[in-house]
Amino acid sequence: MPDKVLIYSRFPKAQLVRFSERYELLNAAGKRPNEAYSAAELADVRAMIAAGGAPLGGEAMDMLPKLGAIVCYGTGYDGVDLAATAKRGIAVGHSPGANAASVADIAVTLMLAAVRRLLVVDNYVRSGDWAGRMPSPMMRPQAGMRGRRVGVYGMGEIGRKIAARVAAFETEVGYFSRTKYDLPYQYLPSLEALADWCSVLMVAVRAGPETNQMVDADILRRIGGDGFVVNISRGSVVDETALVQALTDQTIAGAGLDVFAEEPHAPDALTALPNVVLSPHLGGHTLDSHVAMQDCVLANLDAFFAGKPLPYQVKGA
Repeated sequence: MPDKVLIYSRFPKAQLVRFSERYELLNAAGKRPNEAYSAAELADVRAMIAAGGAPLGGEAMDMLPKLGAIVCYGTGYDGVDLAATAKRGIAVGHSPGANAASVADIAVTLMLAAVRRLLVVDNYVRSGDWAGRMPSPMMRPQAGMRGRRVGVYGMGEIGRKIAARVAAFETEVGYFSRTKYDLPYQYLPSLEALADWCSVLMVAVRAGPETNQMVDADILRRIGGDGFVVNISRGSVVDETALVQALTDQTIAGAGLDVFAEEPHAPDALTALPNVVLSPHLGGHTLDSHVAMQDCVLANLDAFFAGKPLPYQVKGA
């Protein structure tokens, strides 16, 4: 009889097919486990699959008295209360680097779309203004990518792939990370120093309490009026209120965002701005990335149920 696995977060059914072939899935679909299933049904569940950004605290863990593993679908695990898992002896796994290439691709896409004002010029053609030779201040020539200084905040798997990609655009690349690595890019000693140095700030740092709203009004001011922010990390890393103000008063030139403080993001002051390019948290949403993430999830689950350490266990968890 297959082992039971609780699906804690809401996932498209297509992403669960491979798991259902090997395990008996109890799909809570984003509901509290005790609202979706009875205590008797949850009593012998030993593992769950969760979206790493979804809040998951000790109260939810205690609804599954035999819970021994939380496996995050994706690289992030910022929603999981690691103090609560440590207290309960629950292992936490994730999918490190599985979607790094796809996320780096969307970061570069957002950067180019923002710097070259792709949405503005697309509308210029669609509206007929180009055909009618209508003047537009948004059509003034802008600085391109050659010679720009691109700062990468966070030099993990995603940050490294971003750096390699943007270097191909004849840019200078610098970075700030907790650790200085042996890389062919300039290391800056602080986020403030990186913001002072760069004109494009790529936010690729892992989300957590220590990075909450680190990109604030001061950092945005340091980037400057010809600068751009691209965030593919988590919405929590950027002070969204300060970002809206900076975009509105042109403290910075523009932004590209794949993540938001609240998701899904409803139309508001941010979405009304013409100098920001938005995408619905789809950085890792490619077929190859999903296969790689599912491989990591299955490897973690298989190891756990075999009584072995998780091959992709969160360090310190």
